[in-house]
Amino acid sequence: MFPIKPHIWFDQDKAKEAAEFYASLMPDSALNYVNHFAMPGGGECEAAEFTVAGQPFLGISAGHGLKISPAISFMINFDSSRDPDASKQIDKVWSKLLSSGEVMMPLDRYPFSERYGWVSDKYGVSWQLILTNTVGEERPVIVPSLLYTGDVAGKANEAIDFYCSVFKDSKRGTTAPRPEDMGPDKAGTLMFADFYVNHTWLAAMDSAHPHGFAFNDAVSLLIACETQEDIDYYWSALSTDGEPGQCGWLKDKYGVSWQIVSTVMFEALKNGSPEQVARVTQTFMTMKKVDVAALQQAYNG
Repeated sequence: MFPIKPHIWFDQDKAKEAAEFYASLMPDSALNYVNHFAMPGGGECEAAEFTVAGQPFLGISAGHGLKISPAISFMINFDSSRDPDASKQIDKVWSKLLSSGEVMMPLDRYPFSERYGWVSDKYGVSWQLILTNTVGEERPVIVPSLLYTGDVAGKANEAIDFYCSVFKDSKRGTTAPRPEDMGPDKAGTLMFADFYVNHTWLAAMDSAHPHGFAFNDAVSLLIACETQEDIDYYWSALSTDGEPGQCGWLKDKYGVSWQIVSTVMFEALKNGSPEQVARVTQTFMTMKKVDVAALQQAYNG
């Protein structure tokens, strides 16, 4: 299995531009490839794969995208135990992300960190920048973070247990429950926790405050599978009590969007001829759960 890849739906013609911007933020970042394919009913989709500090992402733009929700944000760890200039680096990246963006929590000192801030960048993507000092097992620089609000506030711990039961290579990391009621947030709900699934660290938090946003399809979590057996398993497991969708998309029972897709699709986008890309994407658009054999046949011609 491959690491979980965050998938971001940008506004029209912004996927490549955004990918180039993110690739300029930090070391070990790059724009990997860009491709285009026709959409049913006309129009074109732009797909861009990029890496930020070693974390792979996929961005698409196909007409006007959904409003990107802060319910899934990306935590950037600046580890002072490994980098003596971490404090300067956090300021530098904050300045880049804040340009034409919006402050959600100011970059400042907080009880949980000497330096932390939450910003929505010019494309609407949310980033949490935090100065850390590694104790115990090291974490990656980028950690996708899920905020359980609204109807699912208070269910972050339950959701972590669910995801750890779905993925075979899973474990829990840090868990920090609230020791007492804090306003609308009840004792025992999660201030913060992280967990490891599918070669990927994720974080989760609860907030019962009236944020006015929830999980949506604008940011989803993509699982690339090599076999039909894996697609069948993850499609079934993650959609239980949730909502299956089109083209490998589904919502789990907590409202988080996932895409269960085939590596054949990405082989075509990265290395295929225009004719191969057209055949594969046209076949893909007709599917709900992905059919690996049909995609491979389309790719082979």
